Amino acid sequence: MNYLNQSEDKPSMQVFEDMESEVRSYCRNFTTVFHKAKNARLWDTNGNEYIDFFAGAGALNYGHNNPKIKQKLIEYMLDDGITHSLDMATHAKENFLQQFNDKILRPRGLNHKVMFPGPTGTNSVESALKIARKVTGRTGIIAFTNAFHGMSLGSLAITGNKFKRGGAGVSLDNATFMPYDGYLGEGVNTARVMEKMLDDPGSGVETPAAVILETVQGEGGLNRASEAWLKDIARICKQREILLIVDDVQMGCGRTGSFFSFDNTGITPDIICLSKSIGGFGLPFALTLIKPEYDIFNPGEHNGTFRGNNLSFIAATEALSYWENGRMEADLKIKSEMIRTGLQEMIDANKDCGARIKGKGMILGLAFDEPEQAAALCKAAFERGIIMETSGPRDEVAKLMPPLTIEADLLARGLALVSEAMEEVMNQTKQPVLQ
Repeated sequence: MNYLNQSEDKPSMQVFEDMESEVRSYCRNFTTVFHKAKNARLWDTNGNEYIDFFAGAGALNYGHNNPKIKQKLIEYMLDDGITHSLDMATHAKENFLQQFNDKILRPRGLNHKVMFPGPTGTNSVESALKIARKVTGRTGIIAFTNAFHGMSLGSLAITGNKFKRGGAGVSLDNATFMPYDGYLGEGVNTARVMEKMLDDPGSGVETPAAVILETVQGEGGLNRASEAWLKDIARICKQREILLIVDDVQMGCGRTGSFFSFDNTGITPDIICLSKSIGGFGLPFALTLIKPEYDIFNPGEHNGTFRGNNLSFIAATEALSYWENGRMEADLKIKSEMIRTGLQEMIDANKDCGARIKGKGMILGLAFDEPEQAAALCKAAFERGIIMETSGPRDEVAKLMPPLTIEADLLARGLALVSEAMEEVMNQTKQPVLQ
């Protein structure tokens, strides 16, 4: 069969259906073969254009083929720069560490040691759990309802999603789940619930090695923790010598409006997990940031073949230039308000849509009372050339997560197309069912 003989408006998906594992997911919703991309736009092999409100699930905060970063990568490769180095010292790593300290850590008063745990977010989370257990001598971890921390077994054990957990094939142990902020309603401070259970000798909850949380739960439905709740959790951890881990894999690197999602919240995590957009160009890269007093791994006690991805060092270093002068934060504030205003206008124009806005910064979405409407909105948006996905335990949230670098006019055009899709979905909902 000639899979490349495509004459339809959209390219054939046949080769993927014939040869790729059934585990594939995104290509089932985005049914075309993508070929080129630039910043927040993609084109398929037939030249159809799409606006990217997905950004590689948060791995492309600086857009597709960012020209500044691409140029640095090209120059490095043409100069025969080191690409693979395990954890050996290289000039590319040296420069990244220095720039990361100067532009990100030091301005925030952070002195965390930088660990390179492997190429993905779950590698960072696994290393964070291991170091917390080694430091404290305890095994348990407290996580929160609707959390998502990764797909390897340790990370999956602290992930709340029933469907994802069901794929493990083994029991997922050493994790206790507590209600996230707002899970029990607005009138209940769930941090105090956790505190009560930790201190009650009859609760069955033992003091854990660590508490891990996302300040905004991306896959969990754009649930946002309040500053007061985060401070309560940090206080509870400090008083009981429990390490606090913030998983900033998706929410870090500017997604919520500042480089770290916990900036300006008044908390300082003991361990921070970064991946996705820390690589700058969509390249595999992850960091685990550890307070110096907890950096007690023995040499080689945690390692990985691809923890020395020098192309990622080059790309990540150049990406840090966006955070030098405060202009990025100011730009994000304007764009996030554009998205929030656009979503509110969609709600106002469809009074009976049963939707509300959730999220923060440049990750916002519409949560529907009828979950199937979120999927219908994403489908109708894709038909108009918009790439966006659902999130939440019932896939009830239609999520907008464009590159941070998206042009304002393209963002406005994309929002207008989503609005058209929203109107179509609501009109279909109103149509009577014929008997």
